[in-house]
Amino acid sequence: MQALRLYAGPAARRHIEKNGLRPQDVGAIPAAAGGPKGLILGPLDRFLFGHWLTRSTQPVHLIGASIGAWRMATACLNDSVVALHRLERDYIAQHFELPPGQKSPSADQVSRQFRQNLELFFGGRVGEVLVHPRYRLHVLTSRGRGLLARDGRWRTPLGYAGAFATNAVSRKALAALIDRVVFTSGRGGEKAEALPFDTSDFRSHRAELSDSNFMDAVQASCSIPFVLRPVPDIAGAPPGAYWDGGITDYHMHLRYRLPAASPLVLYPHFQRSVVPGWLDKSWKRRHAATPALDNMLVIAPDPAWVKTLPNGKLPDRTDFTRYGQDLAGRTRVWTGATSAAQQLADEFAQWVEKPDLSQIAVL
Repeated sequence: MQALRLYAGPAARRHIEKNGLRPQDVGAIPAAAGGPKGLILGPLDRFLFGHWLTRSTQPVHLIGASIGAWRMATACLNDSVVALHRLERDYIAQHFELPPGQKSPSADQVSRQFRQNLELFFGGRVGEVLVHPRYRLHVLTSRGRGLLARDGRWRTPLGYAGAFATNAVSRKALAALIDRVVFTSGRGGEKAEALPFDTSDFRSHRAELSDSNFMDAVQASCSIPFVLRPVPDIAGAPPGAYWDGGITDYHMHLRYRLPAASPLVLYPHFQRSVVPGWLDKSWKRRHAATPALDNMLVIAPDPAWVKTLPNGKLPDRTDFTRYGQDLAGRTRVWTGATSAAQQLADEFAQWVEKPDLSQIAVL
């Protein structure tokens, strides 16, 4: 069974019809939030960053939220294939020991363990990310305002109830309680370049990614509300509580602006639709492609192929509850899914050598 599906915006399709798909055509790679779903993209990441993109020299913007931010930061490390393999293994192996009588880990416990893992993974290597000669990393976070400016027993649930309500009115209305903060890298200490996307769609701020705030920014981008604690007052950024970047930018449905020489947004994703924000998941009318995605090529698994994976689905956060303290059982299932995902990378590697336009569907 074929595993890979390709979906393109109209401008991306025209470009591929004329030129094929070349490494030098790629100006940006987004990486979605979605927790364990991102595991399915490991083999694709290793092919892209370890083999295919190495054939070109242009700058590439790596834009991620939550697990996507960790994936893209890892791609900036020296010997990225080894680092991406380690990310996959470490993510699968994560486990939270529970005290007697406790059914799930507390947000404090998850936050502490997450930070320890982050320090072990990137400790002493942040400079590799910040000074990468080609890749510009953009870590997206969500900063609380009003009730959500600080974490609290009552104010956080009330604040997110308000966020759901305002987002139901419109995505822009959500900015009354949450805004976007982008932490972006420069090159070797140089001032960061212009962002590769327009920010007029949503209230936004920009901060430079540095040695002093890298760990906080990545942890904040992964801090799912009520699962982890928010990160307060990150250095070099506006004050406030910082949560998961997927709240504002779940799947990186952004208004990309890239140079004519490398105009394509190449998007390894775990599904066809590009959902704007985490709170938009239930608003199906917001899942459709817009002109913002005209230059995008999405690489995603076929839904029918996904049904052949263990449990008939992608790994996801419900597996933590499903398997509980059965680490061996969850490890077996997730490892089976990531091993099967090598087929995605193999099929894409074959396709880029001889692109078949009949395999590209409309995004």
